[in-house]
Amino acid sequence: MNHFNIAVDGPAGAGKSTIAKLVAKELGFVYVDTGAMYRAMALYFLRKGVDPKAAEEIEKSCPEVDVTIRYQDGLQQVLLNGEDVSGLIRTEEVGNMASAVSGYMPVREKLVELQKQLATNENVIMDGRDIGTCVLPDAPAKIYLTASVKVRAARRYKELLEKGMKADLKEIEKDIEDRDYRDMHREHSPLKQAEDAVLLDTSSMTLAQVVEEILKIVREKGYKADGGCA
Repeated sequence: MNHFNIAVDGPAGAGKSTIAKLVAKELGFVYVDTGAMYRAMALYFLRKGVDPKAAEEIEKSCPEVDVTIRYQDGLQQVLLNGEDVSGLIRTEEVGNMASAVSGYMPVREKLVELQKQLATNENVIMDGRDIGTCVLPDAPAKIYLTASVKVRAARRYKELLEKGMKADLKEIEKDIEDRDYRDMHREHSPLKQAEDAVLLDTSSMTLAQVVEEILKIVREKGYKADGGCA
């Protein structure tokens, strides 16, 4: 493998995106937010009024969707059919739709192809639910990031309040439990820890501690800072 890839998996709300971005910045890697790509596709289905249980309609709609990622001034932009939807895909509604449709093979196949292509061309850190098991099975560094449901719900609650949005802690806890169940029991590529992934429970760790631990794992897995960082 010419480029060094880092796969970060784990359940919803474990802090994967925040931590992966910080690690990418430290190493000079490209951060690929796979969840954002699924969310962009989910936004398309929501706008079209597609029922998440309507497998045939979802399959039929997939060819109409183009999701790409670009970087402008160092910031990632998620494009849905040419429209920058980065600011529209972080709602609970979109997140729940993304979880519901991500198990459909046509949805996955479309997005996994782009993700693999990115990893071939760059040193990347990629986070999601099945990066280490399906998307980048040959990645030298794999991390399974988790935290308790209560901790994950509290983090999400705080995040929403800070954005000035209304939030119900109990509702968020239930959403997370439901999403965990769906992600772990979906037919295709369910959420699970890769056999060679390092388990990191962040329930009682600070962000800085988690980042430092991942950097240590990456070095142990053979990455050298002079090895062609992006």
